[in-house]
Amino acid sequence: MSIKSDIWIRRMATEEEMISPFLPELVREKDGNRIISAGASSYGYDMRLADDGFRVFSSVHGLEIDPKHFDENSLIEPTLREAEDGAKYYLLPPHHYGLGVTVETFKMPRNVTGVALGKSTYARAGLLVNTTPLEAGWMGRLVVEIGNLANLPLRVYVNEGIGQILFFESNEACDVSYSDRGGKYQGQTGLTYAKV
Repeated sequence: MSIKSDIWIRRMATEEEMISPFLPELVREKDGNRIISAGASSYGYDMRLADDGFRVFSSVHGLEIDPKHFDENSLIEPTLREAEDGAKYYLLPPHHYGLGVTVETFKMPRNVTGVALGKSTYARAGLLVNTTPLEAGWMGRLVVEIGNLANLPLRVYVNEGIGQILFFESNEACDVSYSDRGGKYQGQTGLTYAKV
């Protein structure tokens, strides 16, 4: 098993529709303004946070968080804001945790697993992006779990890079894929909460 290059990622996006919509090059600018990079990088893909489905955990309506019996009332939808340059963002309060979803839909081949990690730009500002696997045979928009570790509110930009996915290809297909076992998050198209 080895980490895969940008050449391989571009080929798989085209031939296997592994990432859609797909940015074949690393994009660092949009409409003349700098953005947090998105698209294919040397050995990974910088996924983007979508502007639909972002939620933040709050004690205003929820009493506790139980992953076995998830209560949607423990989440609130923050206001989508606009910066001076037209960039859109959510404000994640200090020491809060939120859930979002990627712009991209991923379709993982039977012999490929991905690992989603945080981006350095956000990490340096106090944002933690949870490490998440994209299992062989899984398909859907990835739910991104993020936490603001800082003592100040933090801007989380939409339609810009939120994390990077590294892809690993095995020399043989797995015996039982995520799809084969009917994984509970298979085919998710938007923000999907914890379920057992």
